[in-house]
Amino acid sequence: MKRNSVHAVGASPLEAGCVDGFQSDPEACLMSRTNNLRRSRHGSGGTKSIRYAISRQSCVLIVLGVLSLTVCGDSVEDSAAVGRARSVEVRPGIEVLLEDSLHLLEGLRVGLITNHTGIDRNGRSDIDLLAEHPRVELVALYSPEHGIRGEERAGAAIESGLDRQTGLPIHSLYGETRKPTPAMLEGIDVLVFDMQDVGARYYTYVSTMARSMEAAGENGIPFIVLDRPNPIRGDVVQGNVLEPEYSTFVGLYPVPMRHGMTPGELARMYVGEFGIDVELSVVPMNGWTRSTSFEATGLPWVPPSPNMPSVESALAYPGTCLFEGTPISVGRGTDRAFQRIGAPWFDGDALAVALNLYQIEGVRFEAETFTPTNAGDRKFEGQEIEGVRLVAESSTYDATQAGVAMLIEAYRASGDNWEWFVAHFDRLAGTDALRLGIEAGLGIEALTVGWADALSDFEELRAPYLLYP
Repeated sequence: MKRNSVHAVGASPLEAGCVDGFQSDPEACLMSRTNNLRRSRHGSGGTKSIRYAISRQSCVLIVLGVLSLTVCGDSVEDSAAVGRARSVEVRPGIEVLLEDSLHLLEGLRVGLITNHTGIDRNGRSDIDLLAEHPRVELVALYSPEHGIRGEERAGAAIESGLDRQTGLPIHSLYGETRKPTPAMLEGIDVLVFDMQDVGARYYTYVSTMARSMEAAGENGIPFIVLDRPNPIRGDVVQGNVLEPEYSTFVGLYPVPMRHGMTPGELARMYVGEFGIDVELSVVPMNGWTRSTSFEATGLPWVPPSPNMPSVESALAYPGTCLFEGTPISVGRGTDRAFQRIGAPWFDGDALAVALNLYQIEGVRFEAETFTPTNAGDRKFEGQEIEGVRLVAESSTYDATQAGVAMLIEAYRASGDNWEWFVAHFDRLAGTDALRLGIEAGLGIEALTVGWADALSDFEELRAPYLLYP
């Protein structure tokens, strides 16, 4: 197999027996297990070969998953009820690996890149599942931002050490280095990645994945992604596309603010479009489709970081994260981080009125007060401040448009209190055009001109790498 080939092991909507993007014929699907579907795509990395392997169980589950997801309504308030009434059995990649694809690990010394979000449906840790499995030799762990247990504040350096439960070494990928070094990879035959992303460009777990893929390729080590849901859906793509000159760890590649992809799909695109040369295997989920809300998956929500307490926060994050590059609080240190913004000089009622005039579909703004406590960003610690909260009425609302509207109005309301943390804001925005346009007094239409065309191009670019209907 070529080093730059991509394997998708488990369920795929692209095999024989497909109707409207999902498996309708388990027998045809099963027959295709021994066949390769090969498509060529010419990009920066040359011709890419894509192969899928499907089991009978995978085919049946994907049919049942799609058929059970016909639901009416889309409000976030209704999502929990919909999830209970219409929930499907979504099996994350770790479960598919253990039940269907252990041959990928047998006889190999395994390094695991994970944290507290790498769990099965019952909340059991990947670390324990692999360490205790008689056919798996787990020899090292690798920790991202926030640490192996997800308890450290944003940006805090993570120390290497030992895992208390297993005694395995933990190598930090968010300290002196953000990419595994050759020394860290000594004695490793295969690297496995499993973490819950939040579906926004700025979140660093997929940057850790990308850098680890690079290191694996450079050292001749295969790389496996155990896939998980995009918690803010896979059928919605929003925001601007990062300009390559603004590539940093909070946005490595030209993808949108809300990208609508899973970690496994992103990894495939990193190989196919962005020049990472590694032997990649993706173990997909069973039962997930692009329009599946996280509540409907039946999987437990584990906050991926201390200030990502809920799916509602993840929905708002593609827009409100931009305020990290300003003096405005995003509610860190409260129970609704990233669902709100505030400052001591705001008039919450007036700000809510101004923002609701934008009539952004699927979201409304409510005035409120809140007090950041142990926020970690040194913004108004212990002060009661006024602001607004985003109240989602749909899981498809455009948080990036809401974020731009909030920036316009917050800038106007702040006067001399405003300042830009220029480098950080531009890194997050993936451009300097948004900041400069706000300073120039441009409206939301002018500030977002060109976004729709760039999103259309991105959706075409990503299409060959999608794994789910």
